[in-house]
Amino acid sequence: MRPFTYARAESVTDALDSGRAAGTMFLAGGTELLNWARIGIEAPDRLVDIGRLPGLHEITSRGDGLRIGALARLNDVAQDPRVEASYPVLSQSILKAASAQLRNLATIGGNPVQRTRCPYFRSQDPVACNKRVPGSGCAALHGANERLAIFGWTEDCVAVQPSDPAVALACLDAEIVTEHADGGRRIPATRFHTLPAEDPAAHNVLRPGELITGIELGAPAPGSAYVKVRERESYEFALVSAAAAVEVRDGLISRARLALGSVALRPWRLYDAERALVGLRPGSPGVRDAVTSGFAAGRALSSNAYKIPLARNTALRALELALEA
Repeated sequence: MRPFTYARAESVTDALDSGRAAGTMFLAGGTELLNWARIGIEAPDRLVDIGRLPGLHEITSRGDGLRIGALARLNDVAQDPRVEASYPVLSQSILKAASAQLRNLATIGGNPVQRTRCPYFRSQDPVACNKRVPGSGCAALHGANERLAIFGWTEDCVAVQPSDPAVALACLDAEIVTEHADGGRRIPATRFHTLPAEDPAAHNVLRPGELITGIELGAPAPGSAYVKVRERESYEFALVSAAAAVEVRDGLISRARLALGSVALRPWRLYDAERALVGLRPGSPGVRDAVTSGFAAGRALSSNAYKIPLARNTALRALELALEA
């Protein structure tokens, strides 16, 4: 780990001023950043601790939705009665992420920023990886890719985004709110992460010095659910996951939202399936066909063809649970 300097920000303005300097990174819970520094993924010159910034830990009602401060701890978000009742898909996704100990430290704003678990990206030995060394290639393309992408990949990168809460946030059409010295913005959770065709070296759309300050949720989605498929139930990243939010009116599906996790470098919304589900009766044979229609763009790598039917069945199960909620 390369030496770095440390400073503690006392306000958002203080943090943004500090973030102007090249080589500066923000430190919140630190559950990911310190790992990056340890294995050489990142080598910051300066860490700015934002963990005690005032006003960023609260969960507050906002119209018919919620605003969650970026520094709210994951367990605090998952166990908030408003989240449990109105956005169960988010609560469930958090409780299936990491371990209880990590969730007591990790933040809702930091979790979606975590990096891919691709073994080549995380390797401590030099290997071809466009995210580590732009232009070096992608060793996973013809390598150990059984856990990697089935959507949105290119020959430049076949990695996946591992965050569980990010999948729920994409399903809920949440917005990620930021501040920056040149002006903040609201980023749709569905567009926060960067696909290889956009920039194979990038992880997300954050600018240097841009600080996530909150996450905003719209109208409640009590009919929602999250399903995570993993090799072991305790503390494991997903092979695939699915978030579903559904509304039923007069016995027919009037709106459906489906997002998959661990299948691409961003949570993957099944928009075609969502449209096909509208007007169907829950439990009818057409529901499976509608969900299947969302997989037309799925492409297997050399060792992960199993992920396509697995992801389809996971999406169906999440939809069933959302309809039962």
